[in-house]
Order: sequence, then C-alpha cells, then structure tokens
Amino acid sequence: MTSTSVEVDIGGRQLKLSNLDKVLWPATGFTKGQMIDYYARIAPVMLGHVEGRPITLRRYPNGIDKASFFEKNCPSHRPPWLPTIEMGGIGYCCLGEPAALVWTANLAAIEIHPSLARSEDLSCPRSVVFDLDPGEGADVLTCGRVALLLQEALDVLKLQAWVKTSGSKGLQVYVPLNTPTTYDDTRPFSHALAQVLERQHPDLIVTTQDKSVRPTKVLIDWSQNTASKTTVSVYSMRARERPTVSTPVEWSEVEAAIEASHPEMLVFEAPTVLQRVGEKGDLMAPLLSTEQVLPGGISSR
Repeated sequence: MTSTSVEVDIGGRQLKLSNLDKVLWPATGFTKGQMIDYYARIAPVMLGHVEGRPITLRRYPNGIDKASFFEKNCPSHRPPWLPTIEMGGIGYCCLGEPAALVWTANLAAIEIHPSLARSEDLSCPRSVVFDLDPGEGADVLTCGRVALLLQEALDVLKLQAWVKTSGSKGLQVYVPLNTPTTYDDTRPFSHALAQVLERQHPDLIVTTQDKSVRPTKVLIDWSQNTASKTTVSVYSMRARERPTVSTPVEWSEVEAAIEASHPEMLVFEAPTVLQRVGEKGDLMAPLLSTEQVLPGGISSR
C-alpha cells in the first residue's frame, strides 16, 4: 500500500489529509480517502444535524476490525478555527462547517455521535429518540415492525416522527420537539411509551437491557434520552463489515421492506446514500424545524 497525503482547500480552510490509501473496511477495500470524500460530499445536509452540538467521535485508526476508541475531548491539535463546546468539564468538538467534518474524518473518526441538545441550552433536548435494537433472532425487519407500532402510538398522541437506519442492526425513531423542555420530561415520556408498547406486544418488545429476555425481540432503548448519552448521527458512517451509513428512510420504505421480507432494502452504503440525497434531499430535514410539545399523562401502568 502506498501512503498518500494531499493539501486541500475546504471552504477556505487549508487541510492536510494523510494515509488516503489506508483500507478501513477490509472486506470491501473501502479506504480512508473514500470515507473522507463521502463526508465532504454529505456535509451540506449532515451539518444541520450536528452543528452546535457536543460531538463524541469514535475513531478507528487502523480500520474497523482493529481497536477503536471514543473521544469526547476534542483533540488538542485541532485547528485554531475549530471551536469546542464545554459540557460537564469536557470540551467537545463543534462541527459547524465542512472543513470540520473533513478534519474529523482525517482522524479516522468513522462514527459521529452528537448530543440531543444544542449549545444554546444543553439541558434542552431537541428531540426524543427511540433506539430500536434487535436481539438474537430478530433483525432490522423486526425493528421495522416495532417502528411502525411506535409511529402508530405517536400518531394517536398527535406527534410526528421520522425514522432512520442505525447503519448497524436496527432503526431509530426521532420525535422532534424544538420547544422548551428538559430530559426530565423526555426521558419519562420515552420510558412510559416504550413500556405501554411492551405490555401490548410482549412477544415482540422489551424495554430492559437484560439480554436473557431479548432473543427474537426488539429492545426499545429509551435510555438514550439523557444528557450524558449520544445517538449516532444521521448520515454518519458505521464501523460494520460494509461501509454502511445511518440513513433516513421514508415510512413507506419500512413497510415495503417488511412486505418483501427483504432486510437489505434497509441497508445503505455510502455511495448509495449520496445518490439518495441527490434524488430525495434530506428526508430528516423536518427534524430541525418541526415544533411539538410532549403530552402529559402518559403512564406505563
């Protein structure tokens, strides 16, 4: 392998990109240079979902099959123009421009994990998130069935929701708020709604992390609705065998995949995601502006 490095201009910022030929996804030969190119091209739609939010990076310096680490503190060797957001005594990277996203990609930060809150008020989550994680014997189609049940319940509560693949095994459902709230509101709401669905569909849904009760079922992970937790960003690449991406999908696509019994209909790699955005735009753009208020009186009992 030949090590390559180049000097590039990204929006007026000068960056040195290194080891572009390094293969990060051995099974497919997908390289660091290809990953950087993806992040540079997806930046116009991705940045709206990460800018102004504390970002945790997950770095894979030697590829997805080697050791990785989460990095909360923004590296001290960051460019002087890259700001940080202070939260809990940690200075997180703030990715507000394409060059910032490219710079983190050059660190082999394959995965981007933002907070649910923005720097204007770090105690105010902008969305409620339900992370649907399949147990052994379940798959993304099982998650799809749970997502549709969740959407139906939210519709009864007059709440709109959007869905994306995790880029790994499951799906994630977001309920935008963009109104004054706190985690003390969103966490109990998400927990109670998840437990209601668990009681209604005990053969399909669990709400506990206990792995002994999870085979063939889907965990609705409501615990993500906490200031200390992050969920992988929309359009983030994932460290899976293939260069998959956490990808927005339409509800009709979830229904079609279930009807066809075809889980691959809900798996998207980086080149396909760029093509989808070119054709469909940002399917999760409404997440940034839709204003909703959580109802009171939701109880798991």
